[in-house]
Amino acid sequence: MLRFDVYRGDGPAEHIDLAGAYVFGQDRIPVRADIVADKGQISCMSRSSGVCGLALLWDAGKPGKMFLPTTRLPDRKTPYNLNVELARARVMHLIQKREDWGLFDYDKAHALNDEFEQVRRLFINSLTCDDPAKAATAADDALAEAIVLSEKITLFHGDIFLSRRRQNTAARRVSFGCVVDLLSKNQRYRQRLGSVFDFISIPLSWKHLGPKERSYKWENVDDWVNWAVANRRPIHAGPLVSFDPADIPEWLYLWEHDYEALRDMIYEHIQRVVQRYESKVSLWRVACGLHAYNSFNMSFEQIMELTRMSCSLVKKLAPKSIVLIDIVLPWGEYYARNQRTIPPMLYAGMAVQSGIRFDAFGVQVYMGAPQDGMYVRDFMQISSMLDEFVGFGVPLEITGVQVPSDVSSDKWDAWGGQKLAKDAGHWHTPWNQRLQAEWLQAFYRTAISKPFVESVCWRDLADYEGHYLPHGGLCRNDMRGKLAFNELRNFRSSLHPDGESGTDPDESNEAGKT
Repeated sequence: MLRFDVYRGDGPAEHIDLAGAYVFGQDRIPVRADIVADKGQISCMSRSSGVCGLALLWDAGKPGKMFLPTTRLPDRKTPYNLNVELARARVMHLIQKREDWGLFDYDKAHALNDEFEQVRRLFINSLTCDDPAKAATAADDALAEAIVLSEKITLFHGDIFLSRRRQNTAARRVSFGCVVDLLSKNQRYRQRLGSVFDFISIPLSWKHLGPKERSYKWENVDDWVNWAVANRRPIHAGPLVSFDPADIPEWLYLWEHDYEALRDMIYEHIQRVVQRYESKVSLWRVACGLHAYNSFNMSFEQIMELTRMSCSLVKKLAPKSIVLIDIVLPWGEYYARNQRTIPPMLYAGMAVQSGIRFDAFGVQVYMGAPQDGMYVRDFMQISSMLDEFVGFGVPLEITGVQVPSDVSSDKWDAWGGQKLAKDAGHWHTPWNQRLQAEWLQAFYRTAISKPFVESVCWRDLADYEGHYLPHGGLCRNDMRGKLAFNELRNFRSSLHPDGESGTDPDESNEAGKT
């Protein structure tokens, strides 16, 4: 059993936030464990053998409140000092990424390397303290500085590779997209889309497309497909298969215990949708989150078979389109709660190794909501997660990204209210418009610096009722652009200086209003 003493200030912590906490083993794969906090101590009773680590939401001070891991540690009778172990893990992560990213090869990295030496000295101070409370305080200082340095290094590295992509014109091939709201048909909404985005992503939730068995409502999708074709905007569409409860029509649960019948239903559904839009869709999000949502309690073999069947069918029906497997909740916390799911990178690896016919992976990154996969993480963690896809040898599309611009509205009631929204953590400060814009710019710089990333798609254009994350849109309800909208438009222009864009007659007037 792993035990950690937790300190705040001069003594044991009075309150320990275990929201979303999980234990992980080798390759950071979450494992099942019972985690209890009492009297300033955390006890982790893992149900797996081997050394384990703990990941939890942690207030790191200046850098923000975010999800952070310890290193993997062997069981021992005396408890570990959690503050020290969190700092140790971050210092080790810094060492690893400085080597992976070759930070010693750049002349301009001297200042960053000097800062690392300062962080290392702070951490050593925590190890030499005899008083555990003082050691924790020193470790907190080291951790805060280490996270700040982590993000500096991440953006420094990202800017170097982004500059290289610009020099060889590869950056111009990166496309920017947005998921459309099927019910939004006003001209102002469409003007905003046309003025900034290279493509649109049309959601194909089976629950909304086919609420009754073998009965489809095509009108809203048809309308957006026709608009995109008329405005020469490439179309990404999907998911075709998703077991997220928000995407499953109620009638499909009738086949919950009949895998063969369920598979046939899915085959027929894919066939009908793809045949209708085959000539107009350039990229199909085929299998979305099958690794994370197992609403039908399928086996590992059945999940992989469905992935194979779905991708092969779309390849056959639309051979000129890109076939994509979408990875959701990429840190895999869900696996600690449900062992009938598959860790994200294991699923991705199996898709490649088993010869499934597909062209690209997708990944979704959402932060700022109080549920697994959406707690706040810093940019070194984000960049490291994206780096894991490089070994698969296929392109990566960011199929959904979003953070909120506010936490103080009743729009958060569906997620549990304002208190829980704040409990999801924050990046530097609680979310606001300025912070959303800064985060967006940092994310796009980080993601597009990866030579294997080919597109980035923001989730919601506006803060309509059908939004995914409350206040996650780039525009307000009245379609006035937020600071993040202007930031994205300017960033895209810097990569596509000669690219075409739609006209938006109110842009110049509204820039001052945001």
